[in-house]
Amino acid sequence: QVQLVESGGGLVQPGGSLTLSCAAAGLNFGSYAMSWIRQAQGDRRELVAKMTPTVGDTEYGDFAKGRFIISRDNAKSVVTLQMNSLKLEDTAVYYCFAAEVKYYSGKYHYTGLEFWGQGTQVTVSS
Repeated sequence: QVQLVESGGGLVQPGGSLTLSCAAAGLNFGSYAMSWIRQAQGDRRELVAKMTPTVGDTEYGDFAKGRFIISRDNAKSVVTLQMNSLKLEDTAVYYCFAAEVKYYSGKYHYTGLEFWGQGTQVTVSS
């Protein structure tokens, strides 16, 4: 059974920092692109950050560039999101998302096998 367990959410003041972690179990972690996706109340889900199985191969939402850093430890099956300079508008539920990929023809291809964590609340408030 696949499990993605997020931790590290909470209440932080504007300008503060938080680190989210997602521990994966039950899957071949090295075959998955790992993402953080957030959803604010009343809004659609949006990509925060993504990293393919290749460490350093990343993609960020525009709002996250320069403030958030995604990292992964393939040996420990953990992906983290370091969030700095947090703003009120960063308040949302943050989800860990795993998507299986296969590498061929010079790039990653998604197989369609996906898993979600239960989400962790991040609230930025003074």
